[in-house]
This record gives sequence, structure tokens and C-alpha cells, in this order.
Amino acid sequence: MPHGSRCLPASKPRILIVEDDRTTLALIGHVLTKAGYEPVIAEDGYRGLALALDAPCDLIILDWMLPDLAGIEVCRRLRQQTNVPIIMLTRREVIPDRVAGVQAGADDYVIKPVAPEELLARVAARLRTMGTASPEISLRYEDLTLWPGQRRVWRGDREIQLTQKEYELLLRLMQSPEVVKSHQQLMDSVWGPDFDGESNVLEAYVKLLRKKLESEGEPRLVYTVRSVGYVMRMVTPAGAFAPDNHA
Repeated sequence: MPHGSRCLPASKPRILIVEDDRTTLALIGHVLTKAGYEPVIAEDGYRGLALALDAPCDLIILDWMLPDLAGIEVCRRLRQQTNVPIIMLTRREVIPDRVAGVQAGADDYVIKPVAPEELLARVAARLRTMGTASPEISLRYEDLTLWPGQRRVWRGDREIQLTQKEYELLLRLMQSPEVVKSHQQLMDSVWGPDFDGESNVLEAYVKLLRKKLESEGEPRLVYTVRSVGYVMRMVTPAGAFAPDNHA
């Protein structure tokens, strides 16, 4: 369990644990790993906040009592920028404290000492609400990763911000890579069969999508098949597809 690892997309849900007690930390990490999750750890509030905002995980397990930045304050700051599920660990069983946690943005509580079965049940329940309970949560092609449950896209370790239509277009191409999708198929699935807007809207969005996918010099993955449509593919021998200097 790497200390301070970044929470990058993976084939199974990653869970950030922010806990300063190493015994509790080791227990939770072991329980999550055995259950098929990938834990990432932070032993103080500031580090946990930085990790969560740098590259968000699927869920955060957050201790209330931390030595520097209190867990409830970490929760409050996270809620200003993300809706990632947060389960707070606490010895506080009184109602006012629970109310304060809910008002700060906590989704659930687990009372210490942690009962592994209860923790796993609450983790699974919260992940289901985000559509990320299954380990099969991402679409991948080459270094491109798309998470349908969170509508997030990564190229390597770089997150790409897409508009709704850009995302939907990429999703259709990634659902069947190396299979040519016709112009009409993409128009119908992304804009609907009754779309009566500009005739070149698909070409325009392909250009926008390529610009974002290739903004740091990455190789092209979305190619034009002249007079047919578009395809997601690796580079193929010259002549297999028409040149792609246009959309």
C-alpha cells in the first residue's frame, strides 16, 4: 500500500484513507485490499486534502480526529469542490456531532473501533450510489481511460475535461474501438435522429475532441475514414486509412 500515491484511474475502485492511527490504517488497508479495492493512504488532513483534490479517488474514508487539519474541516473543504462519497471514522456517538458531520458533507459514519464487515457494507453501498461498485468500471484503449460512472476521462495520468457532447462522442468510439462508426450512426447516437442543426457539427466536435486528446503531443487515436465516418484505432500501416489532416 504505497504511502502518498496518487489516486489515478485503475481497473478497480481506489479508496483514499485519511487516518493518523497506523494500527487502524493497517487494518482498513488490509480489509479493503482483501475485498478487491485499492487503498491509497494519507496520515494527516492536509495530505489527504491534497491527494483528494489532485486526482480524486472513488471514495474517501476520513478520520474525524486528525493532528493538523481536523477531519470535519477536510470534509467541508472537499464538499466545496467534489461530490466523492465520504465515510467518516469517529468515536463520537452523540447526535450533535453527527449532525455537524452531515452539515459538513459526510455521507456516512463508522464508529471506532472499526468492524470490518460494517465498513465493507457501507463502502459498497456508497460506491453503488456513484455507479462504481463493480471492478469493471472503466473503458480503456491504449493510454486512454474513460469512467462511465463518473463521466471522467484520462490520457495517461492527465485528466481531460470534456463537454457533454465531446464525452458522448468519445464514449461511442471507445465502446467499440477499431470498429468504424458511420457518420449517421454517430449523429443518431449523440445528437439524436431528429437533429436539424448544422450539417458539419460532427466534424467540428471531432476536431475539438482531438485537440483535447492530443494537447500534450500524444499520438492520435481518433481517425477519419473518408466517406464513411470515424474510428478509434492505433496507428496502422500507411494507406490503410485516408490522411487525417482534416476532420
